[in-house]
Amino acid sequence: MSVRLKQDKPDTRNILDKTQQKVIGKPVSRPDGIAKTTGTAPYAAEYAIENCAEGVLVTAPFTRGEVTGIDASSVMDMPGVIAVIDDDRLTARPAQGTAAKAPAQPARKVGYFGQPIALVVAENFEQARDAARHLKVQYRADALSDVPLDPENAGAESQGGTRQGDLAHAMKIAAHNVDVTYRTHGHSSAAMEPHAAIAQWDGQRLTVHASLQMLKFNIAELADCLGLEEDDIRLLAPYVGGGFGSKLGISQETVAASIAAMALQRPVRVVLSRQQVLQCVMRRSETRQRLRLACDEDGRLIGFGHEARVSNLPGESFAEPVLQSSEFLYAGENRHLELELARIHRMTAGSVRAPGEAVGMPALEAAMDVLAEKADIDPVELRLRNLPEKHPASGLPFSSRKYAECLQEGARAFGWEKGGWQKGPRRPRQKKEGEWWIGTGMAGAARVHNVMEAKARVLLQPDATAVVQTDMTDIGTGSYAILRQVAAEMLGLEPEKVLVELGDTDFPRASGSGGSWGASSAGSAVFVACEDLRGRIAKLAGTSAEEISLKDGIASWHGGSLPLDQLLDGKQLEAEGHYQPGDITDDFTAAGYGAFFAEVRVNDFTGEARVNRMLGAFGFGRVLNEKTARSQCLGGITWSIGAALTEALLFDPVDGHLANCDLAEYHVPVHRDVPDLDVLMIEERDPVASPIQAKGIGELGMCGGAAAIANAIYNACGARLFEFPMTPDKVLAGLPD
Repeated sequence: MSVRLKQDKPDTRNILDKTQQKVIGKPVSRPDGIAKTTGTAPYAAEYAIENCAEGVLVTAPFTRGEVTGIDASSVMDMPGVIAVIDDDRLTARPAQGTAAKAPAQPARKVGYFGQPIALVVAENFEQARDAARHLKVQYRADALSDVPLDPENAGAESQGGTRQGDLAHAMKIAAHNVDVTYRTHGHSSAAMEPHAAIAQWDGQRLTVHASLQMLKFNIAELADCLGLEEDDIRLLAPYVGGGFGSKLGISQETVAASIAAMALQRPVRVVLSRQQVLQCVMRRSETRQRLRLACDEDGRLIGFGHEARVSNLPGESFAEPVLQSSEFLYAGENRHLELELARIHRMTAGSVRAPGEAVGMPALEAAMDVLAEKADIDPVELRLRNLPEKHPASGLPFSSRKYAECLQEGARAFGWEKGGWQKGPRRPRQKKEGEWWIGTGMAGAARVHNVMEAKARVLLQPDATAVVQTDMTDIGTGSYAILRQVAAEMLGLEPEKVLVELGDTDFPRASGSGGSWGASSAGSAVFVACEDLRGRIAKLAGTSAEEISLKDGIASWHGGSLPLDQLLDGKQLEAEGHYQPGDITDDFTAAGYGAFFAEVRVNDFTGEARVNRMLGAFGFGRVLNEKTARSQCLGGITWSIGAALTEALLFDPVDGHLANCDLAEYHVPVHRDVPDLDVLMIEERDPVASPIQAKGIGELGMCGGAAAIANAIYNACGARLFEFPMTPDKVLAGLPD
C-alpha cells in the first residue's frame, strides 16, 4: 500500500514530539558500526564473485585532442589478458588463445589530461595493470598554446545573480567599506574508499555492486549509457566508504565494468587507483571572489557585493554555486552578486563537500572580519546587526533561523569575550608564547536546506518487529541508525526490533545521499509509511490514530492495552511511504545556520599555523540522533581545517595535468592537525523543513569554518591573507616587518 505526503504547507503537527518511545534525538549507536570497524562490512570491490575478471582503465596522456588508434594487439599476448575495450569496440581473446581483430576505430575526442579512453581486462589485477601500462595508443594532441588551462585567462559566461540599487554609490558614501579579492584552490572529495564496481550479466539482467551515493539517479544514468531499461539493472551499494559528492553520479569504473561484463559474459571488477580517483573524478572548482561591503557608522550594511569566477569543462552545465548563501545571509539594500563560469580543460568540476558555501562562505566571512576591524565593531556584533528580516532579494520569509543564537551561545561557550589578552578593541599580535603567536577568530555559517522526493517501505511483522527497505545509501553518515530510530519512534519499538535494509534499487527509490538532504527526505518517507501503519494499528484496536499510544511493543488506548504481536494476530502490515516536497519550497527561505570560533597559534619563524581549539554552534532543525549529528559536525569542522590550511589541487600550468594526485601530496587533515573540537547543537522545530522538522547537517559544519581560522591567523600574527589554503609560505610573506 503506497501512501503519499506532498508538503505544500508547514507541518505543525510535530508528531515526533508526541510519540512515546522517546528514541528520536538520543545518541543511538549505528547498527552498522561493528561490521565497519571490524572489517566485515563488504564494500563495492570486496564481494567474492566466482570467475571474476579484473579491469584497469587506461587514461589519456595529453590534454586535448583525439585518440586516433588503440593497438590492442600490443597487449593481447601478455599473460592473462582477456580483452581491450574502447567504448563499444571489443578486442577479445577467443577460446583458442589468439586475439580477435578489432573493428575500425573512429577518432575519439579527449578534453582533459587523464581522461579514461580504454579498459584492459585480465585474469587478475596485476596482469591487467601491467597490460594497461603497455597498451599502445595513437593520438593527435592540440597545441597547448591553443588550449585554455588558466581560468583567469579563459573565456567565461555569466551564470546570473542579483542586482539591486547602486552598489558603487553605496561604496562611495559608506562610513566604512571593504573591497577585497579572495582566491581558493580546487578540492578533491578524497573519500576513503576508491571508486569501484563489480558487474555481472546473466544474459537478461545486469547486477552491479558499486560505490555510489544516489542509486535512484545512478540506475537511470547507467541504463542510458548501456541502452537498457532500468528494470534490466540492479544496483547494490549497502556500504559506501565515503563519497562527499564524488559518487553522486555514475563514473567511469561502473560503466566500464558493466560494458565488459556484458561483452565477455563473465563478472568484471574495476577499481580506480588513488591517482585515477584524483585525476578522473570530479573536482571542486578553484574560485576568485571579489567582496565589496559598505556600512554606516553603526556597522549596518548599506551595500553588499559578491562576485565570483569558477570553471568547468566546455559543455558542462555545473557551476560551483559560490553565492548560494550570500544571497540571503546579510542585509544591504544595494546589492551586486554575480557568478561567472570559465571554460578550461581540467577534469569535470562538480559537487564536492558542501558545494558553494564551502568556498563562498570563507571568503565572505573573512571579508566581514576586515569590515569589523575597519568599523571597530566586534565581529560577532557586526553580524548580529546585519540579519535581514526577510530574504534581501526575493522577499521570502525565513522558515526559521537560529543564526543569532548560534553566534551568541557559541561565543559564550568559547569564551569569546574573555580572551584574556583581548582587552578593548581586537587587534593582532597581542599574545606570544615562545615563538608562537596566539590569536582567535570567528565566522558565521549558513547552508541552504534541500529536500527531495523519497520512498520507503516499512513492514510490521507478526512478531512485532519491523523492516525498513529503501534504496537510500549510508556513506558513513548514519542512515542505518536514523531511519531505524524514526521507525522505532513511530511504531513504539525498541530500535533493536527494527531492521534497516539499504542500498538496493529493488527497494523503493529514495533521495540518496547528497546535498545534506538524505536524513530529512528518506526519514520523511519512513515517517509517512509509519504514520499509515499507526492508523492501521489503531483500527485493529478499535480506536483512532490520535488516541493510540505505542511504546516498547505495547499498544495502549483508552480502555485497553495489548502487546503488538497479539494485536496483529498473525498479520503482517506493510506500507510504502512517498514523500514529495511541494509548493512550500517556493514560499520560504529554508537554511541551516551556525557559527565557528577558533584559537590558532602561528610560528613566528616558520609561518606554520596550528589550530589549538575550535568550536562550532549549529542550528539545523530537529536533532534525529545526537551521536551521528555531532559526528557530522566534527567532520565538517575537520574539513574546515583542511580548507583553511592544507587542501589544494595543484595543476601543471603547461599541460594542465594534476600534479598532486595522491594522498601523500594532496594534504587532507590528519590526527595531528585536528585538536579537540567542541560542538553545540541549537535545536529547533522548523515545520517548513520536513514533516520530521529536520534539516541537513552533513555539510553545514564546513560552511565558513575556514574563515574562522583565517581570521584567527590575522589576530595572532597580523598576516591578513587572501588565498586559501593559508600555507606557511603565504603566512611568512604576510607577516608584518
